Amino acid sequence: MTVLVAGSTGFIGARLCPALEDAGHPVRAMTRHPDTYHGSGTPIRGDVADPGSLRAALDGCRAAYYLVHSLAAPDFERRDADAARNFGQAAADAGVGQIIYLGGLGDDRDQLSAHLRSRREVEGLLGTAGVPVTTLRAGIIVGHGGISWEITRQLVEHLPAMVTPRWVRTRTQPIAVDDVIRYLVGVLDLPEAIGRTFDIGGPDVLEYIDMLRRVAKIEGRPLLVVPVPLLSPRLSSLWLSLVTDVDARTGRSLVDSMVNEVLVRDPAIRELLPFEPIGYDEAVHRALGERAAARPSS
Repeated sequence: MTVLVAGSTGFIGARLCPALEDAGHPVRAMTRHPDTYHGSGTPIRGDVADPGSLRAALDGCRAAYYLVHSLAAPDFERRDADAARNFGQAAADAGVGQIIYLGGLGDDRDQLSAHLRSRREVEGLLGTAGVPVTTLRAGIIVGHGGISWEITRQLVEHLPAMVTPRWVRTRTQPIAVDDVIRYLVGVLDLPEAIGRTFDIGGPDVLEYIDMLRRVAKIEGRPLLVVPVPLLSPRLSSLWLSLVTDVDARTGRSLVDSMVNEVLVRDPAIRELLPFEPIGYDEAVHRALGERAAARPSS
């Protein structure tokens, strides 16, 4: 079946396109700049802010992946809402039978951050025109180039000692990027997954401070962490922008989300796609290995 991937050049999309091809699916890699695309699949122009381009990109596709978000923009909530509406309507007009969306974990009973609220809103808006949406909700995805993972790695590598905010005690359930791709491919055209929402995560439930310490141990680096309760979200985001390559606006959105526990509450997907997920330490080793392989040789 012909499948469109919106967000084909991103952290997840660049891995998903070749995995879909390996599974035997013709892939359309949607990008605003098809002339400079060098990844897997057939590049096709499409912009979530341009409904006309979406209709042309989706024409003839039976399914579509939506991996787009605007976290770095100051008005990312509005942008993401408008983009989801455009994409959902274009998919319906093109006769697409399934949209697959990668969202974020988080308990709806909590006071979710703007970032996680926006992810929830997009889930609903994608389906308002009638196309069934399969949503996979993930927390921190561990893999080379993933923004949350890069924050973890860079903090450990740049600071042998750090004063940290109280969110380092928040629990999360990280997942290896290889497992995310496996789930995304697995739910494609799976009748039991159509129109459903699934939580996905790895086998380890960890506090952020545990994640930092495990990475430090794996890399053989010293790490002294001193949590302080009075470091505000604004100061936390500025701190991240100083010691990592994450800009302050994106850092603020992520920091605001780090006060929310992001845990798998419903493991139903394990029954549909039964495989043993990769543990955190192994995911870290793979991410570090991929980074080392991607660096130019001296």
